[in-house]
Amino acid sequence: MSKKCELTGKIPLKGHNVSHANNKTKRRFLPNLKKVKFKSELLKRSLRLTVSNAGVRSVDKKGSFDQFLISAKSRDLSLRLKKLKKSLASKSA
Repeated sequence: MSKKCELTGKIPLKGHNVSHANNKTKRRFLPNLKKVKFKSELLKRSLRLTVSNAGVRSVDKKGSFDQFLISAKSRDLSLRLKKLKKSLASKSA
């Protein structure tokens, strides 16, 4: 499973654990990913996505999954969501 958010494109960051003696060891900061089911009202289907907590909050802020997809930048979306966005644009137009 990829450690990448399908909506926002968040990926793991690199950094250091720093001890009291200032020793540095490498570590990864992983995004808070959850499996979430979203329902598209325009396409009349539901999707199960691996999404970060921030991605879920972004969808809530926009009001619906369809509204979020229409306003989202394509470079941040996963490949299957890019295809879904294209079909959504053709449905709404």
